Amino acid sequence: MVRAWIMDSDSSNQRLPHMTDPPQFIDLDGLKKIGVLYWKLDADDYEKEGLLQKIRDERGYKSSDCITCCPDKLPDYDDKLKMFFTEHLHSDEEIRFIMEGSGYFDVRNPEDKLIRIECVKGDLIIIPAGI
Repeated sequence: MVRAWIMDSDSSNQRLPHMTDPPQFIDLDGLKKIGVLYWKLDADDYEKEGLLQKIRDERGYKSSDCITCCPDKLPDYDDKLKMFFTEHLHSDEEIRFIMEGSGYFDVRNPEDKLIRIECVKGDLIIIPAGI
């Protein structure tokens, strides 16, 4: 199940959770208010389950890609991580489905605070353009 929280201001080691003390968690309704949508899929049987394809069809997605984020599978791994950790905006909606492992996605809320979204196997999030 996805978890999300307001990030602290420490910019060292972006692989750490960076929770405030005490943590300020954001629930699914809070994510939805900023346009982030969430589903839980069966990562081992998602094609048979059909929900991913249904979401893609409903939202008009025409293309997809699959990347494996680990040093032995992703060329220029360290450079890619730096790129991922550099704050940037996407001009299009982004869909992310975690098929294995886990990862963080950081977005800004309307109050200009960074929210860290922790996704694990089976989590699917849609991040709107511009946040």
